[in-house]
Amino acid sequence: MMFKPLSVFVGLRYIANRQGKGFTSFISASSTLGITLGVMILILVLSAMNGFERVLAQHLLSIVPHSELISVNDPMEDWQNVINNVNENPNVLGAAPVIKMQGMMQKGAHLKGLELRGVDPQLELTVSSIGRYIDTGTWQDLNKENSVVIGAGIAKKLNVGLGDSVQMLLPPLKQGKQSNQQVSALTKRNLTIVGIFKFGGEIDSNQAYVSLKLASDILHFKNGEIQGIRIKVDDVFNAPVIARNVAYSLDNYLYIYDWTRTQGHLYNDIQLVRMVMFVVLVLVIAVASFNIVSTLIMSVNEKKSDIAILKTMGARSSTIMLTFILQGITNGILGCVVGGSLGVYLAKNLTEFSTAIESFIGVKFLSGDVYFIDFLPTYVNQSDVMITISTALFLTFIATLYPAWRATKVDPAQVLGQL
Repeated sequence: MMFKPLSVFVGLRYIANRQGKGFTSFISASSTLGITLGVMILILVLSAMNGFERVLAQHLLSIVPHSELISVNDPMEDWQNVINNVNENPNVLGAAPVIKMQGMMQKGAHLKGLELRGVDPQLELTVSSIGRYIDTGTWQDLNKENSVVIGAGIAKKLNVGLGDSVQMLLPPLKQGKQSNQQVSALTKRNLTIVGIFKFGGEIDSNQAYVSLKLASDILHFKNGEIQGIRIKVDDVFNAPVIARNVAYSLDNYLYIYDWTRTQGHLYNDIQLVRMVMFVVLVLVIAVASFNIVSTLIMSVNEKKSDIAILKTMGARSSTIMLTFILQGITNGILGCVVGGSLGVYLAKNLTEFSTAIESFIGVKFLSGDVYFIDFLPTYVNQSDVMITISTALFLTFIATLYPAWRATKVDPAQVLGQL
């Protein structure tokens, strides 16, 4: 006792004596359990959201362009020189030309609407990892005449495979960039499938690639003309700013697109779910923390005589407050330690646990045909763990203040006079 503050000594004695004392012990245990579960689940949810965000940046954005600069009116000329100028930007990791067309692909009686992209097969690999996802065939075969690489969803819809011939139907095209006269019939091209990529999600079902030369020929572009450029940047979350800086350095009148506009709904959904779940689970922790109020008020009522005796012996109000704050904060500390430890352990192994549960119940939580991944990702961020634990401890501390203050208002004369 000589080496402990009086509030710590008395508080620890009260905590030890409280164990097994009926309803008060039950309320104390339930508040600790509530804090434990709240902290654990919040860490799990935040880690899952971090995992989705990380996969979004590393997986989806490996094939989706970070930014596209598309000419508004006339095609961009001398695209090799434009690409060189864009690559001079220190935040640009790669740039490639692109020509985009909307059309229908036909095989027999089957039709499939898609976006056809004309790309340079070599330069495209500097802004996209499409080559890694070629399931059948070879990406470099796109250099062959009248060749096309399609997604697995398109191949399934049209019931085609490698080497099959398909017909591309495109809307009426203008006869050159200076003419307003249009062809009255659809533009048709017979193409040969030289590759099928399998990435996952909607991209497999609505995207196909042809060579830049073939796309230019279809649209009657002159040599060196393109519709726009695709850019890969060093910071995906700063892509809008980098894209604007690059666009301002060019002489063309451009539409500025970036992934936050084309695929940003996924990122925004992740942030929205993160915010909602954080608020909901913090409220769960708050409810559990404020159970401590009931526990401490009952403890104050039980210990009125002890408080009165301490006051008559000269104990200050701050000492009495700290005594009961210590009792309450102990529940929060215990809940945070147990909940934090379980949360971090489960979060680090969330992918393995979810896979085991999927195998056990025979249900796939995420379908690769719908989403861009078929597993539950996770990434434990140390700052999220610290924020969660700090929030729980803060709410616990706030919950202890009123009962501890009530303890200082005990009147020794009134209490001792009743003994």
